[in-house]
Amino acid sequence: MIDLFRTFDISASGMYAQRIRMNTIASNLANFESYRITGEPFRKLEPVFEAVENFEEAQKGYIPVYVREIRESQEPFRIVFDPTNPRADAEGFVRYPNVELVKEMADMISAMRSYEANLNAFKTTREMAQRTLELWR
Repeated sequence: MIDLFRTFDISASGMYAQRIRMNTIASNLANFESYRITGEPFRKLEPVFEAVENFEEAQKGYIPVYVREIRESQEPFRIVFDPTNPRADAEGFVRYPNVELVKEMADMISAMRSYEANLNAFKTTREMAQRTLELWR
C-alpha cells in the first residue's frame, strides 16, 4: 500500500511540473510584444525539469520530477526591419521578444497532454487503492 502512495507522489509531481510549464507559457504569450523598463525585449521563460533519483528508489520505479528552475531563454531576439518604429536602431532594425507563438501553442498542447496523462495515472492509482481496500473488508 505504501507503493501506491508513492505513485500518488509521482503523479502529483508530474502535474505540478506541467502546471508550472503552463504558467511560463502563459507568461510568454502575455509578453509576446513586451519590453522591459530598460528597453530590452522580454526574454522567453523556460522551466527546467529534473528527475530526482537515487539507486534504491529507481529500482522500484520511483522517480518523481521537480522543477529545478525557471530560466530566461538565450535564443536570439526576433529582428525586423521597420525604420518607422520608435524602437528601431540607427539602421532601422527593431528587436522583438524571442517568443514564437506557434511554438508556444504547441508546447501548451504538450503540457496539457502530459498533465492529463499524470491525472489519469493518479485516478487509476486511486481506483486500485479503493479496490484493494474493498477486498480487505
